[in-house]
Amino acid sequence: MRFGLMYSFITPRDGSMSHRDTFRELDRLLPLAESLGFDAFHTTEHHGQDNGWAPSPLVVLAHAAGLTRRMRLVTNVLLLPLYEPLRLVEDVATLDNLSDGRLTLGVSPGYVSEEFASYRVPHGERFTRAEEMLDILAASWRDEVLEHRGRFYQVPPTPVVPRPVQVAIPLWYGVSGPRLLERAARRRCPVTASPRHTVAELQAHYARFDATAARFGFATTERPVIRELFVAPTTAEAEALAGPAIVELFGLYGRKSAEGERELRNDQGELVRDAAKVDFRSFASRYVVGDPATVRDALAELQDALAPSEIVCRMQLPGVPTVAFERSLRLFAEAVMPHFR
Repeated sequence: MRFGLMYSFITPRDGSMSHRDTFRELDRLLPLAESLGFDAFHTTEHHGQDNGWAPSPLVVLAHAAGLTRRMRLVTNVLLLPLYEPLRLVEDVATLDNLSDGRLTLGVSPGYVSEEFASYRVPHGERFTRAEEMLDILAASWRDEVLEHRGRFYQVPPTPVVPRPVQVAIPLWYGVSGPRLLERAARRRCPVTASPRHTVAELQAHYARFDATAARFGFATTERPVIRELFVAPTTAEAEALAGPAIVELFGLYGRKSAEGERELRNDQGELVRDAAKVDFRSFASRYVVGDPATVRDALAELQDALAPSEIVCRMQLPGVPTVAFERSLRLFAEAVMPHFR
């Protein structure tokens, strides 16, 4: 089982850490994570969030490419409808060269309505726009001269320069609903899912995907599972450090659920209709927080239930001091990772 490290670059609302501090922290801690044995670095994408959420994942990964030598670099996920196609094709190919072929492109249609309004992209067109963008990306990896005439995008004959290092850059499709699962299966793409899902929801999600993929003659063992994860010498300390940050992270899901855009249920199965009711204990099944033994046991249960190919650890949490984050990285690498290698 592989282990990835996810950064969302979210800053605490109390101003105790600036956006600049959060980005600069990466310069030291990402090479450390690679030396400790983490296999991949993941970053997210959201826009217009006052506490961060990494609006420029390709820029972040270009910087990460220079800080690392071995780790895969993963967009988890890139919001396809918000991009201009030729610029995306060229930036992705450039990044694959900068990283010497270490890029994995996780993609999604997106869901946050305010982001689409900010970019002047109709929210209702996000699925079809994402599909057309995937067609353009696939063509750019196949053909030396890209030409596309579609419903939303037109690209006149244009040489694709540079060519990516990888013949076809690995794609992950960020999906939740049955319709998108079918689209991912048809494209022979593994899927990545939000950490807001319970284990039972993910089991159903992957069972549907596997059955759908089989209809298209496709099977994959690639199954990344994202979890907020934090380790400290004692579970009480881990919860005290990570608890407020996890509530902050789940606040976005809670707001979107309350607005009817994306469903979030607590561990009792109740639909969240009030974002203020997002609290640490109500979502305990979604995260892995504790001392090393507690974290090992929780990951063993995840391994048995989901057979993940990679646990993506969202360990960079808003408001957690850098010294505690670094200690969590070291404890995880020394006392947890070896049990799953």
